[in-house]
Amino acid sequence: MDLDLAGKVAIVAASSKGLGKATALCLAREGALVTVNGRDVDRLAATAAEIRESTGGDVIEIVSDLSQEEASNDLIEETVRQRGKLDILVCNAGGPPAGTFAAFPEDQPWLDAINLNLMSTLRMSRAAIPHLKSQGGGSITNIVSITVKQPIPTLVLSNTARTAVIGLARSLALELASENIRVNNICPGSILTDRIRSLSEVEASRTGEDVEYVIRREGDAIPMGRHGTPEEFGRVVAFFASPAASYVTGATVQVDGGAYRGLL
Repeated sequence: MDLDLAGKVAIVAASSKGLGKATALCLAREGALVTVNGRDVDRLAATAAEIRESTGGDVIEIVSDLSQEEASNDLIEETVRQRGKLDILVCNAGGPPAGTFAAFPEDQPWLDAINLNLMSTLRMSRAAIPHLKSQGGGSITNIVSITVKQPIPTLVLSNTARTAVIGLARSLALELASENIRVNNICPGSILTDRIRSLSEVEASRTGEDVEYVIRREGDAIPMGRHGTPEEFGRVVAFFASPAASYVTGATVQVDGGAYRGLL
């Protein structure tokens, strides 16, 4: 299927590694002009070089920390300054620390999680929407987590902050539909990234098991019998962000190998 992404200007936040990087690669392979973003200068440069080499795409790299208030606006504005327009925004951010409710008795970890996940998405969306309107439409696609559909007991910060992103996105989808701006959420399940390894390390320290054993055990428990790959996830985001999904807005879709047990 042609996703009609050739020449579209796309920003993928937090894309120096993991799911963001995989998404940026998939968009670039389809012909999008991608901006990648991250805090680590060397890692981001390596990611941009990899995308250029593997896709022949024109890539902008912008180093910034999206937990800082002005960084989201700067990311959008610098991309538009260099490209002249914006068609696609993919909001992404790392996950907050693992732990139960009792593990976070003070306010600061909660505020940090909200700032990292909700406020970065809100700020990027707020900065992008005027440019999307001036283009006659576009898309905002949020990378969230399966925790918004099926909370995980040891991820209480993520369960809380990322669920708020769903409320924001659903509200924006309703407000912006008449402007031809689509807003959707994609929920990764167990995709084999550094984040999954980090969470497996937490579980291994709790149970005394070997980390590799925990990774294999949790992959075996998924109905498809394995963890997903970042590329499998990135292709789904690329589709929902693209004009090929032109009649889809307000959706929250899991990419999890069948792990989610609910009906909706």
